[in-house]
Amino acid sequence: MSRTGSLYIEGDSLFHRMDGAVKLILLLSWTVVTFLFLDLRIFAVMLTAGIAMLLTTGIPLKRMSFLFWILTVFTVLNSAFILLLTPRFGTTLTGSHTPRIPIGYNTINQETLFYVLTLSLKYMTLLPITLLFIFTTHPSRFAASLNKLGVPYKMAYAVSIAFRYIPDLTQEFRTILNAMQMRGLGISREDGNLRRRLKNLSLVVVPLLQSSLQHIESVSDAMDLRGFGTGRSRTWYMGTVMSLADKLAVVLCALLLGLAIFLKLQVFPGFWYPF
Repeated sequence: MSRTGSLYIEGDSLFHRMDGAVKLILLLSWTVVTFLFLDLRIFAVMLTAGIAMLLTTGIPLKRMSFLFWILTVFTVLNSAFILLLTPRFGTTLTGSHTPRIPIGYNTINQETLFYVLTLSLKYMTLLPITLLFIFTTHPSRFAASLNKLGVPYKMAYAVSIAFRYIPDLTQEFRTILNAMQMRGLGISREDGNLRRRLKNLSLVVVPLLQSSLQHIESVSDAMDLRGFGTGRSRTWYMGTVMSLADKLAVVLCALLLGLAIFLKLQVFPGFWYPF
C-alpha cells in the first residue's frame, strides 16, 4: 500500500504521467475489444502488447503477484467447471467432436479443451491493462479527471474513495485475522481441517463488517463537517490538464475500437479452431 492509502505506486513512466480519465478510456476500450472476439490469435497479440506496456511502468512484480494469483485461481476454477459441466460445449462452436478425456458420465472433447484455453487467455488478456490502471492511477487525480469529463463530482469522489478503501479493507482484514490467530482461530494447516479453517475464516466477517461500517460513518461525518455536496461544483487539489500525449492516446483508443469492429465483422467473426 502506498503513502496515499491506495494501490498507487509512484513512478515517472508514460502511464504514470497519463491522465486518469484517459487510462480509464484505454481500459474500457481494451475490455470491449477483448470481449468482441473469441480468437486465440487475437488474445495472444493483445496479451503480449499488454505485458509490454505493463513492463514499461516499472511496477515491481511482487506488488502485482496477489492480483495475478486471484485471477489465476478464478481462471482455473472457471475452466474446471466448464470442463466438468459442459464437456462437449466446443462441439456447438465447431460442429466436430474429437473425444479426448473420459470422465465417467461423459467425455471431454478436444474442441472444449481448445475453447477453455481460448477463454482462459481471454481473461488473462485483461490482467496487464487492469494492473496498469490500478497501480499507476492516483485516486485523487483520477477523480478530478472524471469530473473534468462531465461525471458529477459526487460520483467521481465516490470512485476515488472506493480506490482508497480497497487497501484499507485488506489491511483491516489482516489485522482482524492476526487477532483471531492469537486466540487459536487461525486458518493455516496447523489450525485444523479444511472445514475448521473455513469456519474460523467466517468468524472474521462480522468484525470486518462492523469495522467497515464504522469507517464509513467516520468518513461520512468528516465530509458533512466540510460541507461536501452543498455546492454545484468543486475544485480539485490534484486536478491536471490533459496533454497532447493524452489526446493522442484517446485517438488511438478510438482507432483501436474501430479496427476491432472492422476485424470482427470482416475477418474474425467467430470462434477460431485450427484443427
